[in-house]
Amino acid sequence: MLGLVGAFVLLSAGPARAGENTFIEVTPNSVQAGSRVNIRASCDTNNNEQANVHSDAFGHVMLRPDKGFLTGEVTVPGNKQPGDYPIELRCQNGQRASTTLTVLNMASPSKGPATGGGGMAGGRGTGSLLVLGGVALVGTAIALGMAGGRRRTGAGS
Repeated sequence: MLGLVGAFVLLSAGPARAGENTFIEVTPNSVQAGSRVNIRASCDTNNNEQANVHSDAFGHVMLRPDKGFLTGEVTVPGNKQPGDYPIELRCQNGQRASTTLTVLNMASPSKGPATGGGGMAGGRGTGSLLVLGGVALVGTAIALGMAGGRRRTGAGS
């Protein structure tokens, strides 16, 4: 009976596969050239030793143990061409993992969009004439109001 229980326990336990907890992740996984990325990885049960990460996007980075994982950060060079770059994790226990980093290279505008002159744009354009015309109109209305007020006072006496 003891032999049957022992055989059952041995057969029901699945084999431990090497590297089932080996992974690498990059946050964010799409970045503008010149931006910083965070790397988090696991080398299965070997997370107390450093591991090497390599990518054509940024070169080599050494990950260090941090709260049960391997972590690091790196800046993608600002002149890196846009595209998808593989990232490879090489653990000291021989395990490997990979992921992909997408580098973007969106051109930043050097000045605001061309939206026209606008009503208050510099120079003596239509906007300046409108302002001068408005001031003249208000001044005329005040003058006429004052003159009309004097007549009424004088006509009632």
